[in-house]
Amino acid sequence: MRFFSPFTYLPTISSKIYPPLLPLHPKPPFPQFSLPLLHYIETMEKESTDSSLARVQPQQLGSMEDATDDEFEKKLVRKLDKHIIPMVMLLYLFSFLDRVNIGNARLYGMEEDLGLVGNQFQTSVSILFVTYLTFEIPSNLVLKKFTPRRYIAAITTIWGIIASCTGLVNSYGSLLACRLLLGAVEAGLFPGLAVYLTFFYTRKELALRIGYLFVSAALAGACGGLLAYGIGFLDGRSGMSGWRWILIIEGLPTIVLGVATYFFLADNPEEAGYLTEEEKSFMIARRGREITQTTSAQEFHWADVRKCFLDWKCWAFAFAQFGVDTMLYGFSTFLPTIIKAIGHWKTAQVQALTIPCYALGAITYLIVAHISDRQQRRGVYTVGFACVSIVGYGILLSDASSGVHYFGCFLVAMGLYVAVGLPLAWLPNNCPRYGKRTAASGFQLTVGNASGIMAPFIYVSKDSPRYIKGHAVSLSMVGLAAIIYTFLWYCFKNLNTRRDRGEKKAKIIGLSEEDIAELGDESPRFRYTI
Repeated sequence: MRFFSPFTYLPTISSKIYPPLLPLHPKPPFPQFSLPLLHYIETMEKESTDSSLARVQPQQLGSMEDATDDEFEKKLVRKLDKHIIPMVMLLYLFSFLDRVNIGNARLYGMEEDLGLVGNQFQTSVSILFVTYLTFEIPSNLVLKKFTPRRYIAAITTIWGIIASCTGLVNSYGSLLACRLLLGAVEAGLFPGLAVYLTFFYTRKELALRIGYLFVSAALAGACGGLLAYGIGFLDGRSGMSGWRWILIIEGLPTIVLGVATYFFLADNPEEAGYLTEEEKSFMIARRGREITQTTSAQEFHWADVRKCFLDWKCWAFAFAQFGVDTMLYGFSTFLPTIIKAIGHWKTAQVQALTIPCYALGAITYLIVAHISDRQQRRGVYTVGFACVSIVGYGILLSDASSGVHYFGCFLVAMGLYVAVGLPLAWLPNNCPRYGKRTAASGFQLTVGNASGIMAPFIYVSKDSPRYIKGHAVSLSMVGLAAIIYTFLWYCFKNLNTRRDRGEKKAKIIGLSEEDIAELGDESPRFRYTI
């Protein structure tokens, strides 16, 4: 029986992009096809008479004609942004805040109250990443099994409870226990959200949306400083130090957010109640326009996972991420400490001075991610802004005034979120098959976040006020990452050039269109994002 596609009557969608890539198949060629819609189509097919076909054709033709309009797609993307982006931004904002607010809490007597000596504070910061790394890839692999809505809602609620309980600890051991539990539960959020966004957005739209997550990280830093500034005035209230109030109060909204996530986050486009049937159909068409987007390609296969770990490019991205994440965790956790050391400010003033740095980082990333998406260029901006951060660290290492050093903090923040965030969209762009994309993103984040174990120990109290070792190590790691990204940029460009010349066409001789699409990024028709 021939499958009736709702896009049969819209040749412009397929022929405009890839003429031979949307033939009729015995099964739906698009991922996660809506079961109600599929049942409807099959029913209409069984009634296949001239009159019934005449009833279906105008309906599909009309909806698809609207869907081909660029304005229709723009409105659809704006609608997706309206319903998805605020929720995912809030989720990552509170995740990052609950992870790094220990740096703000430190300024309010945390070490003294818990009797922390030597490197025990650094250990309590870094130990979170032991469980974070352990559970990151497994969490990503089970995302679809438990569904994003249920899984993300559950881990958010649990880590909110743990984050608040951290403010009640009375010993070094109990602090370590809370940090280990927090890392285990938070591990699945960022890689899960990065993969979740690929369910709704195309390759050309992804960098800006993942960029919003890193804007959330910058906002978490700014809000963390602002909240710590306000909550710090509760120091001594009800017999509790300010650091306890910071951790307790900042963890409570996360619990509420976790419950809200269960009701407001859709698992996929087909189950999104805010989309009309016409919009859901067009979401399938958008996915179908992209090379290698077959039904099988969007399902999990262990063979794709193996390909991830056999692909040198995935390893290169992972090690480069380690370099830039060293900067991320060192700067985000210890910025209050760095600013306090370069001047003579009160604790409240230090918290306030962190806010402009994070704000600049957030604004810069939004602008660059938007441009990167429009131009479909990742490498040039990743490398360029990594160099901006390198200059910032050079200034911090110099023997200059407090004002100049504070300016160096701005430069580090300006380049930080671009250098860290864009590669997290760049790698998924170049892994069209779901299994490889999921494994690659998880691997990239796992190796990158391993720097969170090291980063706290490069900023030790004995190096105050200059923190030469911390700044020098951060500069070197970002420099290494910039070199790796430059090499990847060159390699992707070279591979695209060779495919444009037809050097790899022999690989697809004798293969059907569907078999060619199943090749993923190995298909000669696939072009890497550079």
